[in-house]
Amino acid sequence: MSEETIYSNLKQLGGDTVLPTNPEEAELERVENPQAGVRYAVRFTAPEFTSLCPMTGQPDFAHLVIDYIPNKFLVESKSLKLYLGSFRNHGAFHEDCTVSIGRRLEEFLDPIWLRIGGYWYPRGGIPIDVFYQTGEAPKDVWIPDQGVPTYRGRG
Repeated sequence: MSEETIYSNLKQLGGDTVLPTNPEEAELERVENPQAGVRYAVRFTAPEFTSLCPMTGQPDFAHLVIDYIPNKFLVESKSLKLYLGSFRNHGAFHEDCTVSIGRRLEEFLDPIWLRIGGYWYPRGGIPIDVFYQTGEAPKDVWIPDQGVPTYRGRG
């Protein structure tokens, strides 16, 4: 007899999965926040994010930092990893990738607060950093600096 938990409906964790071919196909999963009512920050760092330039098809690389203050839900990390990986063969400008990820997480999780920093490595000699935030950061939660310096030969 199995017991129902907040993890019971997860489909990707603990099993074989295939990297989705595009972000629209990728399925994010969430669980109930077992600490709902407690304000705290969660950070995901993806230092090897890749997508494709929609014009040239050449790869673009970024260091993403996603911070959020959960409300009722937490994003399941394997589903987030697969979602981010689905951009590997997806053509979009840096701004579109970064903001799309932030907006999808915002719509999916309905967090108290969310921000994403997309620190893109240079192509053509110009690095592009893109930032999206849902509003002013709450004053009662410690939210550290994202810790990624402005471009000076990042790496």
